[in-house]
Amino acid sequence: MKYIILIFITIFSLSLNAQDIKKNDNLNQVKKEITTEKLEKEKKKAEKAQKKAEKKQKKAEKALKNQLKAQKRLDKASKKLESAQKKYDKLKRKGKLSPQDEVKWLKRIEGYREDIEKAKKKI
Repeated sequence: MKYIILIFITIFSLSLNAQDIKKNDNLNQVKKEITTEKLEKEKKKAEKAQKKAEKKQKKAEKALKNQLKAQKRLDKASKKLESAQKKYDKLKRKGKLSPQDEVKWLKRIEGYREDIEKAKKKI
């Protein structure tokens, strides 16, 4: 009878140890899953931050491009004004401007000045 009880207790204790191993395996699997989830979350955060940085960079590049475009417009308007002013002065000195032509030239020059003011505001 003692041997039967001893065998029963031994089998029972072995079965408990076997279950502990399974519990540990399950715990290890759960820990691995949790670690994996954390890594995925960190990866998503990193991707989101990268996209945000790229978007910010594109915005800065676009602003720079607009700035350069406005500067070109200003330069072009300045050249046109200077050219028109020289031509007007030359024609006026030579006496080749009629009163109507003089009004047209003055309007043209004023238009160039307005273009310059608009370009300056955009810069």
